[in-house]
Amino acid sequence: MHTQAVREVSLLIEPILEEMDIELVDVEFLSEGGRWILRIYLDRDGGITLDDCVQVSREIGDLIEVKDLFQQPYVLEVSSPGLNRPLKKEKDFANAVGKNVNIRMVAPVDGRRNFKGKLHSFEDGVLCLAANDDRFLLLYEGVEKANLVYDFENE
Repeated sequence: MHTQAVREVSLLIEPILEEMDIELVDVEFLSEGGRWILRIYLDRDGGITLDDCVQVSREIGDLIEVKDLFQQPYVLEVSSPGLNRPLKKEKDFANAVGKNVNIRMVAPVDGRRNFKGKLHSFEDGVLCLAANDDRFLLLYEGVEKANLVYDFENE
Protein backbone atom coordinates (compact mmCIF):
# COMPACT_ATOMS: atom_id res chain seq x y z
CA MET A 1 0.00 0.00 0.00
CA HIS A 2 2.74 2.45 0.94
CA THR A 3 4.86 1.35 -1.99
CA GLN A 4 2.24 2.63 -4.42
CA ALA A 5 1.93 5.95 -2.56
CA VAL A 6 5.74 6.35 -2.54
CA ARG A 7 5.76 5.70 -6.29
CA GLU A 8 3.05 8.32 -6.77
CA VAL A 9 5.01 10.84 -4.70
CA SER A 10 8.08 10.18 -6.88
CA LEU A 11 6.09 10.68 -10.08
CA LEU A 12 4.46 13.81 -8.67
CA ILE A 13 7.63 15.59 -7.56
CA GLU A 14 10.21 14.50 -10.17
CA PRO A 15 9.13 17.07 -12.79
CA ILE A 16 9.27 19.84 -10.18
CA LEU A 17 12.73 18.77 -9.07
CA GLU A 18 13.98 18.54 -12.66
CA GLU A 19 12.93 22.16 -13.21
CA MET A 20 15.00 23.05 -10.13
CA ASP A 21 17.97 21.03 -11.52
CA ILE A 22 17.73 18.69 -8.53
CA GLU A 23 17.88 14.89 -8.69
CA LEU A 24 15.42 12.74 -6.74
CA VAL A 25 17.55 10.03 -5.10
CA ASP A 26 14.97 8.19 -3.02
CA VAL A 27 11.61 8.42 -1.27
CA GLU A 28 10.82 6.48 1.91
CA PHE A 29 7.68 6.25 4.00
CA LEU A 30 8.37 4.63 7.33
CA SER A 31 7.48 4.62 10.98
CA GLU A 32 10.17 5.81 13.39
CA GLY A 33 9.76 6.61 17.06
CA GLY A 34 5.98 6.26 16.90
CA ARG A 35 5.45 8.64 13.99
CA TRP A 36 5.28 8.30 10.24
CA ILE A 37 7.92 10.03 8.15
CA LEU A 38 7.90 10.78 4.44
CA ARG A 39 11.62 11.16 3.76
CA ILE A 40 12.80 12.51 0.43
CA TYR A 41 16.48 12.40 -0.52
CA LEU A 42 17.82 14.89 -3.06
CA ASP A 43 21.10 15.61 -4.77
CA ARG A 44 22.59 17.86 -7.40
CA ASP A 45 25.97 18.61 -8.92
CA GLY A 46 28.01 20.24 -6.21
CA GLY A 47 25.77 18.83 -3.48
CA ILE A 48 22.46 19.81 -1.98
CA THR A 49 22.28 22.64 0.56
CA LEU A 50 19.98 23.27 3.50
CA ASP A 51 18.41 26.14 1.54
CA ASP A 52 17.71 23.71 -1.34
CA CYS A 53 15.97 21.32 1.08
CA VAL A 54 13.86 24.12 2.55
CA GLN A 55 12.87 25.37 -0.90
CA VAL A 56 11.91 21.88 -2.10
CA SER A 57 9.95 21.21 1.09
CA ARG A 58 7.91 24.38 0.48
CA GLU A 59 7.38 23.53 -3.19
CA ILE A 60 6.19 19.96 -2.72
CA GLY A 61 4.71 19.82 0.79
CA ASP A 62 1.31 21.24 -0.07
CA LEU A 63 1.21 19.39 -3.38
CA ILE A 64 1.63 16.03 -1.64
CA GLU A 65 -0.95 16.98 1.00
CA VAL A 66 -3.55 17.89 -1.62
CA LYS A 67 -3.16 14.47 -3.30
CA ASP A 68 -3.97 12.79 0.06
CA LEU A 69 -1.79 9.76 -0.70
CA PHE A 70 -1.27 8.59 2.88
CA GLN A 71 -3.92 7.48 5.36
CA GLN A 72 -2.03 8.57 8.47
CA PRO A 73 -0.47 11.89 9.50
CA TYR A 74 3.23 12.15 8.71
CA VAL A 75 6.22 14.46 8.91
CA LEU A 76 7.88 15.50 5.65
CA GLU A 77 11.67 15.39 5.75
CA VAL A 78 13.77 16.57 2.82
CA SER A 79 17.52 15.98 2.96
CA SER A 80 20.67 15.05 1.09
CA PRO A 81 21.39 11.34 0.69
CA GLY A 82 24.43 11.62 2.95
CA LEU A 83 27.81 9.98 2.55
CA ASN A 84 26.34 6.48 2.37
CA ARG A 85 24.07 7.37 -0.52
CA PRO A 86 21.54 4.68 -1.47
CA LEU A 87 21.97 3.21 -4.94
CA LYS A 88 18.61 2.72 -6.65
CA LYS A 89 18.77 3.48 -10.33
CA GLU A 90 21.09 2.01 -12.96
CA LYS A 91 22.62 5.48 -13.27
CA ASP A 92 23.52 5.37 -9.55
CA PHE A 93 25.46 2.12 -10.03
CA ALA A 94 27.22 3.47 -13.13
CA ASN A 95 28.33 6.51 -11.11
CA ALA A 96 29.48 4.26 -8.25
CA VAL A 97 32.02 2.29 -10.32
CA GLY A 98 35.37 2.41 -8.53
CA LYS A 99 33.75 3.10 -5.15
CA ASN A 100 33.06 0.89 -2.14
CA VAL A 101 29.50 -0.36 -1.86
CA ASN A 102 27.23 -2.58 0.24
CA ILE A 103 24.78 -4.71 -1.71
CA ARG A 104 22.00 -6.95 -0.39
CA MET A 105 20.49 -9.35 -2.90
CA VAL A 106 16.89 -10.56 -2.91
CA ALA A 107 18.07 -14.18 -3.27
CA PRO A 108 21.43 -15.72 -2.31
CA VAL A 109 24.30 -15.64 -4.83
CA ASP A 110 27.06 -18.15 -4.11
CA GLY A 111 25.29 -18.88 -0.80
CA ARG A 112 25.13 -15.31 0.47
CA ARG A 113 22.89 -12.26 0.16
CA ASN A 114 25.16 -9.51 1.52
CA PHE A 115 28.23 -8.22 -0.32
CA LYS A 116 30.69 -5.47 0.49
CA GLY A 117 33.51 -4.41 -1.78
CA LYS A 118 34.61 -2.19 -4.61
CA LEU A 119 32.28 -1.95 -7.58
CA HIS A 120 34.60 -2.87 -10.44
CA SER A 121 32.11 -2.40 -13.30
CA PHE A 122 28.46 -2.19 -14.24
CA GLU A 123 27.57 -3.27 -17.76
CA ASP A 124 24.43 -4.74 -19.33
CA GLY A 125 22.68 -5.03 -15.98
CA VAL A 126 25.54 -6.96 -14.35
CA LEU A 127 27.48 -5.61 -11.37
CA CYS A 128 31.05 -6.85 -10.98
CA LEU A 129 32.07 -6.50 -7.35
CA ALA A 130 35.61 -7.07 -6.08
CA ALA A 131 35.74 -8.16 -2.45
CA ASN A 132 39.05 -9.22 -0.95
CA ASP A 133 40.50 -11.58 -3.58
CA ASP A 134 37.12 -12.61 -5.01
CA ARG A 135 34.97 -11.18 -7.77
CA PHE A 136 31.21 -11.52 -7.80
CA LEU A 137 28.85 -11.00 -10.73
CA LEU A 138 25.48 -9.76 -9.46
CA LEU A 139 22.39 -9.01 -11.49
CA TYR A 140 21.07 -5.47 -11.05
CA GLU A 141 17.52 -6.82 -11.10
CA GLY A 142 18.33 -9.02 -8.09
CA VAL A 143 19.50 -6.16 -5.87
CA GLU A 144 17.25 -5.59 -2.87
CA LYS A 145 19.22 -2.73 -1.35
CA ALA A 146 22.54 -1.04 -2.01
CA ASN A 147 24.47 1.99 -0.83
CA LEU A 148 27.85 3.66 -1.09
CA VAL A 149 30.29 3.08 1.75
CA TYR A 150 32.22 6.23 2.50
CA ASP A 151 35.90 5.57 3.05
CA PHE A 152 37.15 8.16 5.57
CA GLU A 153 40.77 7.03 5.28
CA ASN A 154 41.05 7.36 1.50
CA GLU A 155 38.79 10.34 0.85
